[in-house]
Amino acid sequence: MSLVPNPDNIRLAMLGMVDGNGHPYSWSAIINGRYDADVMAECGYPVIPQYLGAAPKGALGIPGAEVTHIWCDDPVDTDKVARAALIPNQVSTAEDVIGHVDAVIVATDRGYEHVDRCRPFIEAGLPIFIDKPMTDNATDLKQFIAWHEAGKPFMSTSALGYSKEFRALDTQLDTVGEPRLITITMAKTWERYGIHALEAIYPMLAAGGYTTISHRGTEARNHMHLTHESGVDVMLHVIDDLYGAFGHVSVFGTKGSLTAKFEDTFYAFKTQLEGYVDYLRTGNSPVPFSETVELMNIIIAGLESRAAGGIVVDIVN
Repeated sequence: MSLVPNPDNIRLAMLGMVDGNGHPYSWSAIINGRYDADVMAECGYPVIPQYLGAAPKGALGIPGAEVTHIWCDDPVDTDKVARAALIPNQVSTAEDVIGHVDAVIVATDRGYEHVDRCRPFIEAGLPIFIDKPMTDNATDLKQFIAWHEAGKPFMSTSALGYSKEFRALDTQLDTVGEPRLITITMAKTWERYGIHALEAIYPMLAAGGYTTISHRGTEARNHMHLTHESGVDVMLHVIDDLYGAFGHVSVFGTKGSLTAKFEDTFYAFKTQLEGYVDYLRTGNSPVPFSETVELMNIIIAGLESRAAGGIVVDIVN
């Protein structure tokens, strides 16, 4: 069942911007199918105009959906994103979009802020897409679970779960024999980018089967050892400045190995956003909420292990 009044004309609000995250620029341009190249070039994230400019002809835009309203934490950013992505309406507070749009996108990746950022729209009955991670603490996860159980419409995913490079590996896993080890490298922080690493490899093993996690390293150099009931070990290396190995996955098995590198950012983002628009039109989430909860529990358990000096922490399922 559709979550919006008119599935063929969905009005979206893009809300929030935090340091190190330019999604309001790129996501708005991808959805709207238009942008001012000169303004976008000055967005402060050089990779965004690069992958937007390299997108196949006609690939920009999601028919029947438009970002009509924009709000960022800093009014200067609100104006810049509006001009870059040609968004017609700027608002002075996030709540100002209520009554003027059909759904919202919370485009920030600080998990501890998301309950507060989402609450006004949950209470207003507006569907929400929440940038990864949905949360990074058990208290807020309980609130999201309560909202879900009350039938509130929201979803949260990482673009790397939609990576065509990684999803191609899923279809080739039988070539390695019995998998024994999966590794992934990622830049930035466990709190904000650990979910990218997790969703990249999550479909390769059975959902609900992750059992323990333990941390080695420091807050800046996270080496997480994740175990799965199948006996496969997963090593997630999330290091603050590891940009030279952003999104490298390897799968090792009894008969062979596979490797892939995340490269097509535009494809992953557009597929992710198409999944949200389809959710608005059908009410069918592209990922079960139970999987999102498991992923958040892994993030939270990893933080618990790190805070406790690397103890082995059981994954809550």
